[in-house]
Amino acid sequence: MLAGKIAIVTGAGKGMGEIHAREFAAQHAAVVLTDVDAVNGRRVADEISASGGKAIFVDHDVVDEGSWSNVVVEAERAFGCVNVLVNNAGIFIRDTIENLSVVDFRRLCEVNVTGTFLGCKVVASSMKRAGGGSIVNVSSVSGIVANMPGMTGYSATKGAIRMLTKAAAVDLWQHGIRVNSIHPGTIRTPLNEDYFSDPEKTRLILGSTLMARPGECSEVSAALIFLASDGSSYMTGSELVVDGGMTAV
Repeated sequence: MLAGKIAIVTGAGKGMGEIHAREFAAQHAAVVLTDVDAVNGRRVADEISASGGKAIFVDHDVVDEGSWSNVVVEAERAFGCVNVLVNNAGIFIRDTIENLSVVDFRRLCEVNVTGTFLGCKVVASSMKRAGGGSIVNVSSVSGIVANMPGMTGYSATKGAIRMLTKAAAVDLWQHGIRVNSIHPGTIRTPLNEDYFSDPEKTRLILGSTLMARPGECSEVSAALIFLASDGSSYMTGSELVVDGGMTAV
């Protein structure tokens, strides 16, 4: 589905970002993996290349505009103009509104919102040169509903990404650039596998999920691939929810 696509995937050194990068490469995209974790980022890129895929790694701080410009330069040098961006990088800090520090709230906003904004802003120029493209911003069901305590800061930033996506879609449609958001629910990742080994914790977190199971990273990747591909050519400013029915009740 992604043959001929040149895709930047941020936060690709581990977790869901790593899975997304591998799945994009498996769909024949040329993948530019970025992360602040250079060791793991290079490892994943090298493994993709060794298995026959096209991938490079670029050291990248999403809150720095110059760092974004460097990613575009390196992507174009390796593969050509970018036509897919997955704004996946983000952080999670959990605390109640009374206990969340201003420092932590600002950090959430900087990485999750400013990082996504800069990606849309800087990569758009390369997409224009490519004749268009698809930007997918990774939000969360927490950007749609507030159904758990201690999520004030995180939910605020993910809700901001949802509206940033719609506003960017309005700005960029005339250049052939589509901008959509994806909203995963409870997803099992290599980083939280231990959590799901506890039946009580699993029961609590999945209590509001109709399908009564966590999603898999590959299921989120499949939705991302659809939004990145030409199969979603009539979608922009949209939100795609991958949550096992959590927001249905």
